[in-house]
Amino acid sequence: MFENLSIPSSLIPDDPRFGVGPSLIPTEYVKRLSSTGVKLLGTSHRKPAVKNLVKEVQDGLIEYFELTDHDVILGNGGATFLWDMIGLGLTEKCSKHHVCGEFSNKWHAAHSKIPWIETCLEKVEYGQGLITSNSDKCDLIALTLNETSTGVQMKSVPANDDSTIICMDATSGAGQIECTHKNVDFYYFSPQKIFAGEGGLFIGFLSPKAKERALKIQQDEKRYIPTIMDWKLAIDNSKKNQTYNTPSVSNLFFINQQLKDMNKLGRAAINEMAQKKAKHIYDWAESKEYLSCFIKDDAYRSRSVATIDVDEKIPVSELTQKLRDENVIYDIDSYRKLGRNQFRISMFHNVSLENLEKLTQLLSHSIESTL
Repeated sequence: MFENLSIPSSLIPDDPRFGVGPSLIPTEYVKRLSSTGVKLLGTSHRKPAVKNLVKEVQDGLIEYFELTDHDVILGNGGATFLWDMIGLGLTEKCSKHHVCGEFSNKWHAAHSKIPWIETCLEKVEYGQGLITSNSDKCDLIALTLNETSTGVQMKSVPANDDSTIICMDATSGAGQIECTHKNVDFYYFSPQKIFAGEGGLFIGFLSPKAKERALKIQQDEKRYIPTIMDWKLAIDNSKKNQTYNTPSVSNLFFINQQLKDMNKLGRAAINEMAQKKAKHIYDWAESKEYLSCFIKDDAYRSRSVATIDVDEKIPVSELTQKLRDENVIYDIDSYRKLGRNQFRISMFHNVSLENLEKLTQLLSHSIESTL
C-alpha cells in the first residue's frame, strides 16, 4: 500500500528516533565521551574516576527530584531484575499489584513465583486506568507510574502508613511525570528512557522505612536472597558511590550528561514541555477520522508514551516498515503483545516538539495520500 509513497523532505524530522524502547541518546554526548580519552573507559569502578562519576549521577538525581531523606542506590540489572529483588528482599508476606499493561503484569507474575509470599491483584482491561489503593492484607504495594506497553499513567498514589512499603516502577515516566515522591518508599527506574541511558542499570530512591525493611529481611537466614540481589550490598556500595559489580561506564556517563542538561531546565519546565508534546499528539489523533486515542480517559493518558489507534483499513506495520527503510522514522510500532493496529510514540525529553510536529504531519501525509 505504501510502496510508492513519496516523502517530502520538509516533513522529515531532524532525528528519526521515536521509539519507547532504547533512549534517544544525543550524539553530542557520544562526542563528549570520546573526548575523555583514556581517563574514564577501562577504569576500575572502585577508583576515583568512576566513583566520582557515580557521585555526580547521585547528586544530580538528588537535585532534580529534590530528595531529602531517600538513599539513591544503583546496581546492575534493570527494572525486570528489581521485580525479583523487591519480592525476595522487600516483601514480608504479601504484595498487592495494580496491573494495566504488560509490564505491571510481569511484575505481578514475578512475585507470584515466589512460594513464601502471596500476591493480591487489581487489574483492568488494557487501555484503561485504575485507582490505586492500599491494603490491610498486603505489606507491599506495587505501582507502575507509566505503563510503557499501553500508554497509561497513574493518577494518584495511595496514602502511606507505618506497616506498608509502597514501591513504584517509574521506568518510562521518571523525570517528566510527577508523583508524590514522599509517599513512595522505593521509587525506581531503568534510565534508558527519559534519562538517555542504556540498558543494564537500575536506579532507585529508598526511604528510611524501606531500608529498615530490607535490612530486617536480609537478616533472616531462612529467606533465600541471591548475593546479586543483596539489599545491604546495594545500599553499602551506593553509599561509597559505586555498584556491587562492574557497571557500564559509558551508560553512567550518558546519564550524567543528561542530568546536567535537565537540571539546567528544572523539573517544572521539563514537565511543562512534556505536557505540550502530549497535547500535540493527542489533539492530532482526535482531529483525524482514521485515528483515535487508545486511552479514552485523558486523565490516564501518558505524558511520555502516546498510543494512537489507527483505522484497520490502514496497515500500520507496512507504513512503519517503509519509514524505517527510508531512515526517516524509527520504531513507532505498537507493543508487540497488544496486537493492535497502533502507533506507539515516545515523547521522552530528548524528543523535541518540533520533531513530533514533523512526525505527525508526515504520518498524516502518508496515510491520506493512499485514502
